[in-house]
Amino acid sequence: MRLRTAVRSLLPALSAALVLAALLLPAAPARAADNGTWGVFPTPPAGASVTDRAYFFHQGAAGTTVSDSATIVNSSDRELTFRVFATDAMNTPSGGAFALLPVQTRPKDVGAWVALAPGAEATVTVPPRGRKDVPFTVKVPQDAVPGDHVGGIVALNTEVEGVRKEGKVQVGVQRQVGARMYFRVPGPLTPGLTVEDVRVTRGAPLLPWVKDARATVTYTLVNRGNVVVEPRVAVSAEGLFGRRVLNRPARDPKLVLLPGQRVELTEPWPDAPQLDWVSVKVRAGAAAHPDLAPEAGTDFVAVPWPAAGVLLVLAGAGTTLLVLRRRRRSTAEEALSEPDLARAR
Repeated sequence: MRLRTAVRSLLPALSAALVLAALLLPAAPARAADNGTWGVFPTPPAGASVTDRAYFFHQGAAGTTVSDSATIVNSSDRELTFRVFATDAMNTPSGGAFALLPVQTRPKDVGAWVALAPGAEATVTVPPRGRKDVPFTVKVPQDAVPGDHVGGIVALNTEVEGVRKEGKVQVGVQRQVGARMYFRVPGPLTPGLTVEDVRVTRGAPLLPWVKDARATVTYTLVNRGNVVVEPRVAVSAEGLFGRRVLNRPARDPKLVLLPGQRVELTEPWPDAPQLDWVSVKVRAGAAAHPDLAPEAGTDFVAVPWPAAGVLLVLAGAGTTLLVLRRRRRSTAEEALSEPDLARAR
């Protein structure tokens, strides 16, 4: 209670509003959402203490209703009170981590289809070392588009656990944990994946070839289909005359790319060419969708710019000295020729 009063005194400008930190969930491996103090997962069958479901997986046509239940487990030695809500998922723009929207953001997709059981819409209190089941229904709208719709059921601790400063404002921080929900609406499924905006940034050493030049390949993956895609990415580069200077075989970036989402990824290149004309290609694919094989690329000229800059400065200085020397010589010759002109007169 004292902590809540202290936080309120720190936030007069925000009154009762709190900025809440959004929960970021790892893309893999699949496991129940748990922060060590409390967890959220699909309710196990009657009589079972655990479930083999880490996430919610459901399917339903437009207009149908699906029922399920979420279980909140309190692993601590004290009573905890949660605000339970459903929301939509997204990929973070940089890195593509799986994220569930915070409570103050209104869901527009599957999170808006979920209705919690009466009594759970306000707060849910879970005893120490106890659990609480929260039934809910998912009512699929009549105009729901086919494909994957991804969100989650979230338990937000109502206790303010800390204070942090954001600019000139201090905000209270509350933690939340959410279990993912994958919901598929039957219909035409169209996997789609593109590679876009490939670019290279370089850093060359002052003395070329004494140290390695470093570069970073940055690219964007976009899911333009209506199903979840787990991409694999290969990066390669060729120098002049087709010489291979980079060959990174296809790898899994541990990314679950949601429909309509775009993420920016980077590939470090610690031994990039220092003097070459380079063509870089980024190829993507997905094991579950072998027909997807997008690629994109870019060209760049690798030049040891620091060394080149020093050479240009030296060349400029040499040219300047040469010009000054010629001018002095020309002036001296003109001075010598003036007496001869006077005699001729």
